[in-house]
Amino acid sequence: MEEQNTSPEAENTKPQQEETIAQNNEQQQDAQTFESRIDLKPLQDSVKHIKNEIAKIIVGQNEMIELLIISILTNGHALIEGVPGVAKTVTAKLLAKTMAVDFSRIQFTPDLMPSDILGTSVFNVKTNDFEYKKGPIFSNIVLIDEINRAPAKTQAALFEVMAERQITMDGTEYKMSAPFLVFATQNPIEQEGTYRLPEAQLDRFLFKINVDYPTLENEVQILTDNHSRQDKMDFDSIAAVLSSENIINYQQLIKQVVVEDNLLNYIASIVHNTRTNANLYLGASPRASLAILNASKANAAINGRDFVTPDDIKRCTKAVLQHRLVLTPEREMEAFTVDKVVDQILETIEIPR
Repeated sequence: MEEQNTSPEAENTKPQQEETIAQNNEQQQDAQTFESRIDLKPLQDSVKHIKNEIAKIIVGQNEMIELLIISILTNGHALIEGVPGVAKTVTAKLLAKTMAVDFSRIQFTPDLMPSDILGTSVFNVKTNDFEYKKGPIFSNIVLIDEINRAPAKTQAALFEVMAERQITMDGTEYKMSAPFLVFATQNPIEQEGTYRLPEAQLDRFLFKINVDYPTLENEVQILTDNHSRQDKMDFDSIAAVLSSENIINYQQLIKQVVVEDNLLNYIASIVHNTRTNANLYLGASPRASLAILNASKANAAINGRDFVTPDDIKRCTKAVLQHRLVLTPEREMEAFTVDKVVDQILETIEIPR
């Protein structure tokens, strides 16, 4: 009786179900192949270890730490801005401690000269010739404290080294050892004795990272930790997680992250909108487009994906653009902000599907 009740429709459904199952299996196999194109687990583990090491001393500030890690992975410089006392310098020093690379710190002052950071030629009596003594800029990670306190002449000395990873002295080019990264801090409140950074120099920073005050819970934790440490910060307790070879390898790995064409158009549309936006006097350059692209790749990689999503782009866009855009005078008088303009741009441009 059961055989007689089998309808032709049911017989037709069977092959369709088998075909659907076969397609699902094929899609799962494709997904597994897609996921294994790049082995990102060592990178993710390293990032996790770096965060754990920094957390031994720093409470909170997760956004700043993650953006600094993205800067390292994309081989980009970072400008850190915040009021005094929010651990800008300490965080940068701790991050450098988690890497087995050379580190130097330069305190910028109004009387600082280019030779103080680049080095100078000194006459050697023994050889009866001049020899070049390298300055503190020759390091892997350079922390520049209060970068806006040095005059324009000293700022100009940084242009070549930040853009091309080299300096020219007495007609000779000196290459920086890879990796070479500049982390610079500045105070947005105190303006006396400071010099506004020129747009050309600001454009050489991948990110501008705004550091806010800690939350109430984090501040309580800061007090508790400081009391238990008896007001001591043991930098020697921070273990080195990455070598220079690891960093270079990860930087090459980031370049392999997949970006679809529609997402490239999305990035270009965002940057192009800044050039036609009525609220802005100065829009972003093609260097900003490349910065968003590379930062999005790194953000995807540290989250375990070898492909970029619109969320990766949106997450990195504000930090890339906020120091490159200049509001019109009318908007400045209205207390408008660059962040609001970027938010409006992201809301108006259709997200690729």
